[in-house]
Amino acid sequence: MAVFRLVPEESPDPTQQHPPPQQQLQAGREVASDDERSVAADSWSIKSDYGSTLDDEQRHADAAEALSSAANFRAALNYSSDKDEADADAMKTVLGLQNYRNGAYADELTSFRDHSHAGEIWIGAEIMDTVTSWTKNLCIDISQGHMPNHVDEAKRESVAQDEKYLSCWSVLDIGTGNGLLLQELAKQGFTDLTGIDYSEVAIDFARSHADRDGFSSIKFLVDDILETKLERQFQLVMDKGTLDAIGLHPDGPIKRMMYWDSVSKLVAPGGVLVITSCNHTKDELVQEVENFNHRNAGMLRQDPNTIKDRETHRDCPPYQYLNHVRTYPTFMFGGSLGAHVATVAFVRN
Repeated sequence: MAVFRLVPEESPDPTQQHPPPQQQLQAGREVASDDERSVAADSWSIKSDYGSTLDDEQRHADAAEALSSAANFRAALNYSSDKDEADADAMKTVLGLQNYRNGAYADELTSFRDHSHAGEIWIGAEIMDTVTSWTKNLCIDISQGHMPNHVDEAKRESVAQDEKYLSCWSVLDIGTGNGLLLQELAKQGFTDLTGIDYSEVAIDFARSHADRDGFSSIKFLVDDILETKLERQFQLVMDKGTLDAIGLHPDGPIKRMMYWDSVSKLVAPGGVLVITSCNHTKDELVQEVENFNHRNAGMLRQDPNTIKDRETHRDCPPYQYLNHVRTYPTFMFGGSLGAHVATVAFVRN
């Protein structure tokens, strides 16, 4: 378990090298706890559909002050650990909490307003380009009546009718964060774009970013995928790490079941779900979908009023594997071939 020890008052060893104050401040920011990020997030009264109690300038000042206070507090402490490595389970728990996400995006929004920084592309710009171009080709093939096989094996030449095909696809990005994935999909030709996130700070950031970059037509809504209030369905649903984050929550197994129940309501019949994960392989994602199909079938068997649905489910389960990105760099470990990221598409029957 990691502990924090106050710096002793004795004279320091002259051979001991200390980082300059600026580096100490940065180190403090990097190890800021979830509680401290929560303070920063709570200091924000974000403008939303429910109104706002503070103006933009005041919210900006409050968040900056809260984040600075947390960093200064950590800078005054000497971090040490009883282990050579941090407690991985504790770190996973932190990454799965909403307070951590709120604090992270409060920091990014402050940086955006101060320095026009675009925010972090956590999966990397190259992977995001691959995901968006591959998804575009997948949707065009489906629109043309083709069942795709190796969508990403060859570069598709731009065709005049791409815009016509893509305009028919309504797109939902769950856990949209800074909204950059939707901006890239807009560049590919998609026009009906919606992003949801349970962090109001993230939605405020995504809206500001999209407005600045000329993508004001993208809709951003505060909504929790586990308890979604959306009443429409979408032809294409994108997930770039939301399932990963849910799995890191202390109640991950239960919340993952809630995730699949909600997603099944949002993907339109014949629609496509595209999941990009850094924590799961392609085979693991396929297995998770099969587990959902089996669980859904079990629920139908328990309901005496769903005879017709049971017959339909037996012949055609809710989701089927469609395709996956094959061009990601791979590596060998223990005799098995793997990749650092997986993108898999499933079709809703």
